[in-house]
Amino acid sequence: MKAYADSNFIVALYVQQQSSPKAIAFMERYGQALPFTPWHRLEVRNALRLAVCQQVRDSLQAKTQLKQIDADLKEEALLVHQAIDWIDVLREAEKLGANHNETIGCRSADLFHIAAAVQLGCEQFLTFDIKQTTMAKAAGLAVKP
Repeated sequence: MKAYADSNFIVALYVQQQSSPKAIAFMERYGQALPFTPWHRLEVRNALRLAVCQQVRDSLQAKTQLKQIDADLKEEALLVHQAIDWIDVLREAEKLGANHNETIGCRSADLFHIAAAVQLGCEQFLTFDIKQTTMAKAAGLAVKP
């Protein structure tokens, strides 16, 4: 099954946090590279830099993690660059929000990831977020881990 990960799942692969063991275990079982869109690039890299500002990690740690992401993208073993049709993804995100957001309450950035997964033909959605899990299921995706 083709899987799509939200940005928090990807960050958990690079930064030790409570969800990291589950993310790493999933990737060991899955054995394929995850799509890495331009939206991931912004969100993941920004999350690492924001953690420096919030004094959760130091600048050297963030730079090391950013370099590791770039290396993994070059190797295409863990992450692979994935183009998306921005217009289609935004339309799908709006449709999901219109159909379900009055009861689920998902942020726009989370809707965007779910819509990207749908547009890319993924069957699995990887997240640790409860609302995103509910919305992804409403979109017809299986949710892991």
